[in-house]
Amino acid sequence: MMDGKTILVTGGTGSFGKRFTRRVLERYQPKKLIIFSRDEYKQFKMAQEFPQEKYPCMRYFIGDVRDRDRLDLAFQGVDYVIHAAALKHVPICEYNPFEAIKTNVIGAENVIRAAIRNQVERVVALSTDKAASPVNLYGATKLCSDKLFLAAGAFSRQRRPRFCVVRYGNVMGSRGSVVPLFLKLKGTGCLPVTDRRMTRFSITLDQGVEFVLQCLQIMQGSEIFVPKLPSYRITDVVEAIAPGARIQEIGIRPGEKLHELMIPIDEARNTREFKTFYVIKPSWNGREEYQGDKGLPCPDDFQYSSGTNTEWLTVEQIRDLTSEVEAD
Repeated sequence: MMDGKTILVTGGTGSFGKRFTRRVLERYQPKKLIIFSRDEYKQFKMAQEFPQEKYPCMRYFIGDVRDRDRLDLAFQGVDYVIHAAALKHVPICEYNPFEAIKTNVIGAENVIRAAIRNQVERVVALSTDKAASPVNLYGATKLCSDKLFLAAGAFSRQRRPRFCVVRYGNVMGSRGSVVPLFLKLKGTGCLPVTDRRMTRFSITLDQGVEFVLQCLQIMQGSEIFVPKLPSYRITDVVEAIAPGARIQEIGIRPGEKLHELMIPIDEARNTREFKTFYVIKPSWNGREEYQGDKGLPCPDDFQYSSGTNTEWLTVEQIRDLTSEVEAD
């Protein structure tokens, strides 16, 4: 479905954007693949990795999702939009709340309006587990963003664009995650852990990209997709990276959760289970013809948390996953 299409990725110079770009170029022949981001140096570096001489479909577009006019210009002739731009660092968002709201909430509205005005076909917005029952500002802004994208279908004519949200947790080994820090400190024999009880869902960058590509294809509009993932314990990550290392428990940080929550109990009644993912279908009547009811309805008391998951990674599996991650 990508062949001959024009695809735009907001925040395209980030970890996800670069891996998404590589996968699309390997598998498809898009008409254009537009990288939309505000950092000229990152675009310069990415253009060296994916030069237009080798990949004629590549375009690099400087812009900010806060700038509605610039988005309007960038979205002209675009078929698919992957919205990955966001301010994501929890403590930084706590300290700079106005900036987080401008990018994550107002920026989402700008993307929606530009997509509707330019009659984009499909828009996939990347979300986070922190948007489920949020306890920090980042999660709260992403919850607002998710609500905007889910409701946007009510404003689009003739079902164009279709909007959906993809929700998953921290990507193992990504920038800002704990794995590069542990790799840097493993020679000290002591690793800092906020709380020994902490668990997380495990997803790699490649798995995240594959899931987004899958959702782009099967989306019907105004739903949230959640992948089925194994969990891991933070203490097992320590053992995998630095066997026998001493753990220094430093206390949970403001806005941090003990366990990742992807589907809270209040969304269970609208959730359907499929073989490899869950779908939280629209809870409003804007799309009465929604066809996502083929999955198995989840019980009313269901919630999808890393702490109560049924599938867990072993220390050896974690070691394999972290073996190619670079230290900070």
